[in-house]
Amino acid sequence: MLHNLCQVSDSLVIIPTYNEKENIERIIRKVFSLEPAFDILVVDDNSPDGTARIVKQLIQEFPERLFIEERSGKLGLGTAYIHGFKWALEKDYQFIFEMDADFSHNPNDLIRLRQAVAENSADLAIGSRYISGVNVVNWPIGRVLMSYLASKYVRLITGIKVHDTTAGFICYSRSVLQTINLDEIKFTGYAFQIEMKYSAWKLGFTIIEIPIIFTDRTAGESKMSRGIFKEAALGVIKLRFKKIVPNKRQE
Repeated sequence: MLHNLCQVSDSLVIIPTYNEKENIERIIRKVFSLEPAFDILVVDDNSPDGTARIVKQLIQEFPERLFIEERSGKLGLGTAYIHGFKWALEKDYQFIFEMDADFSHNPNDLIRLRQAVAENSADLAIGSRYISGVNVVNWPIGRVLMSYLASKYVRLITGIKVHDTTAGFICYSRSVLQTINLDEIKFTGYAFQIEMKYSAWKLGFTIIEIPIIFTDRTAGESKMSRGIFKEAALGVIKLRFKKIVPNKRQE
């Protein structure tokens, strides 16, 4: 059965995947149940568990709303999002989202993030774990502290006025992604999230943080590693001295 063929969405949710067969169908169906309508682009890094196959089966049901870009291997979160951003700009989406596949981000909050940009004059809305205390569920206390202190560290080093600088639940206006030189974004893990926010802030865009509750995955395996944290710690220092210039080839 085909659904929602006549709906035209100005919003695209980018979901990078690597071995997310336990979650991918549920998250897609949940996003498609929301109003206003959101389209989905899955960027899959050649998941050996068959994640892409599940998405392709669902595309037959949602041919106008669900898309997949398959890559040759595990190339990193940052490059997956950059690939998705460029795809979204080519397709003329006005609101572009980052979201995990594992339900750590509540899909219902997509509506609030979109409202912040579409109706409240923000250029970038962050689903923030730390704007109103520490709203993280099911993480070990050590990981909570590491994440929370990492954001404090980024604020101290860079001066950015964002509480959750490593957040991965975000709504960008089209103009932000047009203006940031995406080819100059170099980091891939946590540092990618920091670099995107820092670039938007340095370019003068308005950033708003929307409080969310982050719930750790209950299915599938976490992609976190020590290397990701190390990249972030060293990357922030490099960012502090990086010259951020707008993309000359804005569309």
